[in-house]
Amino acid sequence: MVNETMVKKIADINVKFTGVDFSKYEAKVSDFVNEFSKRANQKGQFLNWVNLPQVQLSRVNELYDLADKLKKQTNASRLCVMGIGGSKHTVEHMLSINGLNICSEDVVFYSDVDSASLARFLYKLGNDVTSANFMIASKSGSTFETKDGFLRVWEMLEDAYKAKGQTAEEAKKSANKHFIAVTDANAEKSELRRTSNENGWLGDLYIHDDVGGRFSAFDDHALFTLAYAGMKKEDMIEMLQAAQDMSALSLTADLNVNDALKEGIFWADAKLNGIEASVHQYMGSIFENTVYWHAQMQNESVKDTLKQVAKVPDAMHHSAEAHFNPANKFAFALTVPKDNGVCRENAEAYIGALDKSYISTGNFFNEEVNTKGMGLTPKAAGAMTQLRAYATVYQEIIEKTVKGIAFPEVLDSVLQPHVEFYKKNLKGGVVVPGRISK
Repeated sequence: MVNETMVKKIADINVKFTGVDFSKYEAKVSDFVNEFSKRANQKGQFLNWVNLPQVQLSRVNELYDLADKLKKQTNASRLCVMGIGGSKHTVEHMLSINGLNICSEDVVFYSDVDSASLARFLYKLGNDVTSANFMIASKSGSTFETKDGFLRVWEMLEDAYKAKGQTAEEAKKSANKHFIAVTDANAEKSELRRTSNENGWLGDLYIHDDVGGRFSAFDDHALFTLAYAGMKKEDMIEMLQAAQDMSALSLTADLNVNDALKEGIFWADAKLNGIEASVHQYMGSIFENTVYWHAQMQNESVKDTLKQVAKVPDAMHHSAEAHFNPANKFAFALTVPKDNGVCRENAEAYIGALDKSYISTGNFFNEEVNTKGMGLTPKAAGAMTQLRAYATVYQEIIEKTVKGIAFPEVLDSVLQPHVEFYKKNLKGGVVVPGRISK
C-alpha cells in the first residue's frame, strides 16, 4: 500500500525527465508492474532482493554485534573484504555513498590473482596480516579468485603466529579468529560454509537465496561492512526502511510516484526508437565506486556494452566531444548530489550547463539525491540503490512487452549464463587456487 507519507519518506530523490512521452506507455503500465509483481520473491526467480531490506531490518543488531565481536577477538581494527563482482562492487558502492570510504583505512579490498596486486594489498596492511580481519564473500564458496586470495592469507596468518612462538595448533586457532564467511547458509551447497563450520569461524553471515550479486547491496556482506566501518545503527535502519519503501513504490501502477518504472521506460524507449548508445553519468566523488557497481549491473543484466557509465567532472571533457557530436545519437542521464555547501553556486552552474546541453542533444533525465556530510542521506542511499535495481529489470520487461516477445521462465536480466564461458576453463585441476609458485 502506497501512501503520501511513504512518498515523502523517500523524497530525498528528485528525478526530472525530458524527451520521453510517458503517455505512450500508460496503457501498458499495469502489464509491466504485474509481470514484475508476480515474480517478486518467488523461488527460483532471483528477485528476493525486493523485500530483502525488510528482512535485514530484523537483523541489524545481530550484524553490529558480529562486527564488534570480530574486532574484539583479534584486536584488529581493519577489515579486508575478499570477494569479486557483486560481493565487492556492492560493498564499495555502499561505503562510498554513505561517506565511509574517505581514508580507506578501515576497509580494504582484495579481488586479484596476480603477484603485484597481492604485494600491493599486503603493503596496505603494513605486510602484517595479523593487523586485519578478513571477510570472505562467495555464494558457492569455491569462487576461484576469492579462494586463491583467501588460501594465501590463511597460510600467511598461521605462519605469522608461528613466528611469534605459537605451536602449529595454536597458530591455526589464532588465524581462524580473523575470518568471517559470507556465503550460502547450506553447508552442502557451500564449501566456504563447511570451512567456516569446521574451523570455528565467528558467526553466520549469509548471501540470501535468489539474490544475485549485483542486486545484493542490502545483503550481509554490505551491511556487515558498513557496521564495521562505523555507520550509525539508526542510519542503517533509516536506509533499509527507505529501500523497502522504494520497493513498494516501484510495484505500484501509478507512474506519478514510480520513478523506477519511469527510468526503465526511459532506457527502453531509447532502444525501441533505435538509440543504441546511452550514457549515465554520476557527478562527484560520492559516486566514485557507484560507477563500477552500475557498470556491472548494466553488463550482466542488460547485457549491453554500448552504455557508458562514468563519473564527472573527470570524464566530462574527453567524453563531451562524442556526446555532443550531432552525428551521434544518445540517451543521457545525470545523477547529482544536492549541494548545500560552499561550492553550491558553481556546482549548480555546472549542472545547469550539462542539463541544457543534454536536453538539446537527446532524451535526458536528471536525478538529484540529497546529501549529508560527505555522503548521501541514509534515505537517499537506500532509495537510490533499490531504484537502480528495479529500473534495470523493468527495462527488460518493457522491451519484451512492447515487442510482443514471450517472457522466459526466469527473466534474462537476473541471470548470467555466459559467465560460465571462462569459468569452465579453470576447471579440471589445471589451476590450483592458492598455490605458491616456486
